[in-house]
Amino acid sequence: MSENIEVVVIGGGYAGVMAANRLTRRADVTVTLINPRPAFVNRIRLHQLAAGSGDAVVDYRNVLSDRVRLVAVVDYRNVLSDRVRLVVDTVTRIDPATRTVAPAARPDLGYDYLIYAVGSGSAAPTVPGAAEFAYRVGTLEEARRLRPALDDTPVSAPVVVVGGGSTGIEVAAEMAEQGRVVTLVCGEALAGYLHPRIRRSVVERLTRLGVTMLDGPDATAVEVTRDAVRLSGGHTLRSAVTIWTAGFSTPDLAARSGLSTDAMGRLLTDETLTSVDDERIVAAGDSASPSGAPLRMSCQSARPLGAHAADTVLARIEGGRPGTIDVGFFGQCIGLGRRAAMVQLATRDDTVTRFGFGGRVAAMIKESACRGVIEELAAEAREPGAFSWLFKDRKRGRKVRAAGEAVPVGR
Repeated sequence: MSENIEVVVIGGGYAGVMAANRLTRRADVTVTLINPRPAFVNRIRLHQLAAGSGDAVVDYRNVLSDRVRLVAVVDYRNVLSDRVRLVVDTVTRIDPATRTVAPAARPDLGYDYLIYAVGSGSAAPTVPGAAEFAYRVGTLEEARRLRPALDDTPVSAPVVVVGGGSTGIEVAAEMAEQGRVVTLVCGEALAGYLHPRIRRSVVERLTRLGVTMLDGPDATAVEVTRDAVRLSGGHTLRSAVTIWTAGFSTPDLAARSGLSTDAMGRLLTDETLTSVDDERIVAAGDSASPSGAPLRMSCQSARPLGAHAADTVLARIEGGRPGTIDVGFFGQCIGLGRRAAMVQLATRDDTVTRFGFGGRVAAMIKESACRGVIEELAAEAREPGAFSWLFKDRKRGRKVRAAGEAVPVGR
């Protein structure tokens, strides 16, 4: 290993930025953060960007270490003066044997350690016509494509949102609050994650906003055309703009690179977030599958997983034994327009309880969370190691072992 320790972080989202900042605790570590966009995307605001009620783009200088340099030159191999280098590119392959990654537009880049934080995006819809005629909101580019379509559509024209999860609910509420005529096609059930008591409150709020909700066996979208959505029960909905929010996917970079993944393509790791194939590769965020029992994809888990991934790398550099993850949850906060939200409380293993609250207080918490994630990343940039997560799941290790899912830890 060279005197200067090179760590490559693939992915500049919540987990990747948290990891990159935390790694600068050591003066002999140089971090190269590779991301396809030159700006940070606050994904929990993408529905607001699409609706024209907010923005989701943050300058990387506001969330990365002040030692960051944007590398725009083709040959960046001699740029060694900065602790964090931001390379705007897409990695096409990881080669664990040579410890290199292959960016699409630049020479291969070597690493001593690699943090895999490629995140998640919208699942490609398989329903006929959906890929051609429906808009998605899982990425910045998708939200930006949707926004002019809405701007060019009269407020009185019907909008159909497909997907009854938290993203679908937030998109539908945001559109309805602007006075649009919105139908939310939920499939079998609206917000399956929520406790029935909390779900009823969400339905009441959406109803007050004028959203028509369809769920049950007849409420699955089976075809999308330019101006309509056909349902499994045979009913056809008129739709000037169809928004598809059902499902998430992860990039296939790990699988294409010959690394072990779970059924969704997430990198398979042990409980320290270390790849089961290579102890020099550590995963974080939505693209990590510790013990084949991944945490819920969310901004809520991405930051502590990013911090833990960095701590695992730092422990290995120091010759120590990495700790195992103990990331817990508090629940979920779903925006219901700009003036209301619903907070569903949960146990730390992410099991929902019957408790929650809504209204303006919940909306204030939601907005605080949207701002707070940026503030947390900025704080970690100023003082690496400052971030801590209050919610721990101390029972996770026993549960994954009891389920027969655990893989070796602390190698």
